This record gives sequence, structure tokens and C-alpha cells, in this order.
Amino acid sequence: MPNIEKLKKYKKVHMVGIGGVSMSGIAEILLNFGFKVSGSNNVESEITKKLEKAGIEISIGHKAENITNQDIVVYSAAIKKDNIELVTAKAKNIPIIERADFLGELTRCYKDTITISGTHGKSTTTSMVSLCFLAGLKDPTIQVGADLRNIDGNYKVGNSEHFIIEACEYVESFLKFSPKAEIILNIDNDHLDYFKNFENIKNAFIKYVKLLPDDGLLVVNGDDKNALDLIQYAKGTSLSYGITNKNTDFFAVNIVFDNDGFPEFDVYSKNSFYGRIKLNVPGMHNVLNALACIALCDYYGIKYETIKNALLSFTGALRRFEFKGKVNGASVYDDYGHHPAEIIATAKALMNKKYNQSWVVFQPHTYSRTKMLLDDFAKALLNFDNIIILDIYAAREKNTYGISSKDLADRICSLGKDAKYIPDFDECVNYLKSNVKENDIVLTQGAGTVTEIGSMIIKK
Repeated sequence: MPNIEKLKKYKKVHMVGIGGVSMSGIAEILLNFGFKVSGSNNVESEITKKLEKAGIEISIGHKAENITNQDIVVYSAAIKKDNIELVTAKAKNIPIIERADFLGELTRCYKDTITISGTHGKSTTTSMVSLCFLAGLKDPTIQVGADLRNIDGNYKVGNSEHFIIEACEYVESFLKFSPKAEIILNIDNDHLDYFKNFENIKNAFIKYVKLLPDDGLLVVNGDDKNALDLIQYAKGTSLSYGITNKNTDFFAVNIVFDNDGFPEFDVYSKNSFYGRIKLNVPGMHNVLNALACIALCDYYGIKYETIKNALLSFTGALRRFEFKGKVNGASVYDDYGHHPAEIIATAKALMNKKYNQSWVVFQPHTYSRTKMLLDDFAKALLNFDNIIILDIYAAREKNTYGISSKDLADRICSLGKDAKYIPDFDECVNYLKSNVKENDIVLTQGAGTVTEIGSMIIKK
């Protein structure tokens, strides 16, 4: 059992923004440990209903009266400093703590916190590792950044010392954790609104690797030079994996794809045959994700057969190349990828499927990312036959960057391919319904509200 002595001073915990993916997971873990948990969220959702059902007092909307005699108030990064509940807590001298800091405290309650980080593929790899640990009867506590059907949500509370958690590099929040093992999937240009340049991103990962103890484990992608470089900073054991780089501890060869684009491949461990693996998720990038999972789980003593069957049972986290349904005989998929490298990975995965024409409906995510990576986005989207661009999803930002989605559509057109800028969702859906044909593939792509388009097309 985890040692929660450090947290026992907080018998009553209030969580502002409790409906968030990570916050809800923390709430359930605390509830399981016997804490009194309450929380508020600006909107009701499936997550808040689930928490309420579990016995957590939920308030929809933030109000001063939600703050009574709690021992601590935890808030998510999306909550502004002038939030009425934070202001009230301060006035009552109740300590307030940001989610990542509190999660860091939680990681120190477990002897074995396993963190999965990298610019792309975190939710998928965290899901794969989680399923292998569950199949290996290791009873882990799990926190994933996306819903996972196999655990009916984005978290699971276990009673062992294993805590499997997705660790995000944004605002260096992963430096708050105390990991025993780390997987680093890749290092790419992202979150430049915070990091400003690639060097700062790399330095954040160096600091992250240095958190590992002497008996820790580092697993890195040997096909990513920047990730591979991190081994020199790690204490303890380091393992690498790759596809193009065969000078790694685990590598894949004889990779074939079926008609759905699902890969099957041979895995070699230190040049001896480990076993053949089949996945039920598409794309070469998922071969790499699976290798990361295999390297870590093998180190933890989970048997090949267990890993093989667990990976086969994984059909994808929600919004990760998720099949939504059919329109005009065409298949509709939804994907969360909102970085050029993720769009390219998804496009390559698509190319392994059998289809007539491809359609992408892309919603850029944040003005800063769109401005800084405009050319990269334009080039990545050229991989699709038909391109529709929606308005930028602002998320946490105001448009101080002088950028619009029309600029992206124009840039694609300047590269010799037609791109339609359609800001209105209904108009976009009508355009697709009028033009998409049998055996086409439609992909809605982005981290914002673009996910609604798939359901709208199928329903209409």
C-alpha cells in the first residue's frame, strides 16, 4: 500500500476545476485513501457525474460558499488567480496548491512512480503500459491523459506501490514529480509560448532525467537523437528502443500492415528474438510506442505472452485515431494530434489503410503554436487529398499574434494544393456530406472542439 502519511494533514481537500482529466483522477485516488473530497467545475460533464456518483460533493460553477473549512484547495492550471474560490481560500488562510505540485506530493507516496513523457504519444504509451501491468497482476494506480475503454475512464485506483502516470513537459510541470522509472518517447518543438526555443525544451528534459534515483530506470527512443542523448544524464539503468536504429536494446523488424493499417512485427532484444507482436492500433509511430512499453515491462519482469496479449487488447485511447462511424459509405475518424509531427504520423498511419480519397478537417490549437509552426503545419497537411481548415481554437490564449486560420489555408494553397477555410461547423458538415464518397476516409484532427464534427456528420 502507498504511504500517505505526508498527505494526512489534509483530511478535507477541495478541488477547483475537478472535471479536468488529471484533477478527476487525483480526486478518486484521494477518495480511495479515505479523504473527504469536494470540488467545483464550470460545467457539468460525464466526469463530474461519475465523481458525484463515487461520493464526491460537486458544485457546478465556482462560488465563495464552496470554501468552508477545508484543509487545502487544489486548483488546475486553467484556473485564473482571481477565481472566487482561490480568493476566498486565501482570505480564510487555507493553503492553495497547483495541481502539478499536489500530484508531485502524491507521486512521493508511492515507492514506484512510472512516468511517461515526450512531445507525442504519451496517452497511448501510458495506456499500453497500464494494460500490461494490469494483465501482469501488478494492481497499479493509473492516470492517463485520455479515456481508456479498458479501465472505463482516465484513471484507476490500485493498491500496489506502482503509480503509472502521464507526465507533461508544458510549463515544466513534470519536474514536480518523483519518478522511479521514466519513458521518454521523443523531444520536439512544442509549447513554444512557454519554452521560446528548442534548447529550453531539451534542458527541461535533462532536468527531468536527473530526477531519477540511483536504482531508477530510463527508457528512451533510440530513433530520436535528442532522446538518446539523455542517457548520459541518467543514474541507474538505461534502455533504448528503435526501428531505424538497430543498435538499441529492443528493436522491431519485419513490420507488415493489414488492411486497417494495424502493424505486426518481430521484436529483438539485444539481438536475440524476443517475439512477434500484433497491434490493434494503426501506424508506424505505434510500433515505437509499443517498443517503449515492451522495454519497460520486460524490465519489470512481465512475461512476453502477457505483454503480447495486453497490447493486442488495446484498441486505442479515446480521440487517438478513433473510428466514429460512416457517412456516404466513407469512414470517419477523430484524432487529437495538434502538432505537425503528430499530423504526419497520423497521415502515414492512414496511408497503410485501403481507401479512395482522404479528407482532413483540421482545427489549429492556440495562436502561438499556429504562428510559430505555420510552415510545418502547411507541409504536414499536404499529406491529405482534401484539406479543410477551421478557425483556431484559442484554449488559454488571446490573439496577440496576428494570425488566423485563413493564413494557414493560404499557405497551403501557395504550396500548390487547394485548402478550404470553412469557419462555420454546420457549413463544414454540409460541404463534407455533399462531397465525400464511398470508401473515402474523413479525419477530424485537433485538440479542441473539432471532435464535434464527426458526430455531426454521422447524425445528419
